[in-house]
Amino acid sequence: MSPVHALWNHQGPNIVVEGDNLRILRALPDESFRLIYIDPPFNTGRVQRRQSLKTMQSKAGSRIGFKGQSYETVKGLITQYDDSFEDYWSFMEPRLEEAWRLLTPDGTLYLHLDYREVHYAKVLLDALFGRESFLNEIIWAYDYGARSKSKWPAKHDNILVYVKDPKSYVFNCEAVDREPYMAPGLVTPEKAARGKLPTDVWWHTIVSPTGKEKTGYATQKPEGILRRIIQASSHEGDWVLDFFAGSGTAGAVAGQLGRRFVLIDQNPEAIAVIKRRLGSGTLSGSIDYDSLESAVGAAS
Repeated sequence: MSPVHALWNHQGPNIVVEGDNLRILRALPDESFRLIYIDPPFNTGRVQRRQSLKTMQSKAGSRIGFKGQSYETVKGLITQYDDSFEDYWSFMEPRLEEAWRLLTPDGTLYLHLDYREVHYAKVLLDALFGRESFLNEIIWAYDYGARSKSKWPAKHDNILVYVKDPKSYVFNCEAVDREPYMAPGLVTPEKAARGKLPTDVWWHTIVSPTGKEKTGYATQKPEGILRRIIQASSHEGDWVLDFFAGSGTAGAVAGQLGRRFVLIDQNPEAIAVIKRRLGSGTLSGSIDYDSLESAVGAAS
């Protein structure tokens, strides 16, 4: 049995694992998670081995994507445009392939990026998942920080949403926290009181430097963003996966909403933040903390 299989199963507790996420992902069983949210780093903090990617047209491509070409062809075409992107994609590509495998047949992937990488990722995910599996590009808009005077200030992130099966996926629109109408006088009092379903543009503040959510982790995302995602694309009792866990926001919100979770991060500082934040359990159950190294050692 894989050591990670021994660490985690559908009937077990929530789990936080420290280690190389690719090794851990490859050991997890197929179709285990209804929702995967990831907010990957743009700089992995280590030197990545450069791997040349060849453009090739092949009828044996694993999936047909952009313009009907094989996945391998699209990957090669995109990585020709920007040498620096090649390293980033060689790091991300196998992890996104694992995300596709790990999603349940009605599962959803949320990939959180910014303007630097999202256009590359969109075409590449079209190839990996299929263009018909693209559901939304969510714009998270905020108004904080320095403002450029030489161009329009960049004050938004991009969240790409892909479903494994475009004909069958979870979307609980009635469960999502609603927001106020911008012109409540133009709708009935009942509608104004209830609020409206959010669009694909989400106005939400960043985590306040002095707020109660603040953990001190540099790339922490606000709970309000994750709450909306988890409410919409999972049910109570479902498993949620975040394999770039950071400060653990996905786990914190999943637990509050009665979902179970697996968090993975190779940064010991992130694991320490998660332990302080989540402790020994949430509303969805207890939490086990482990590392890939200890699991491998126990299995040997």
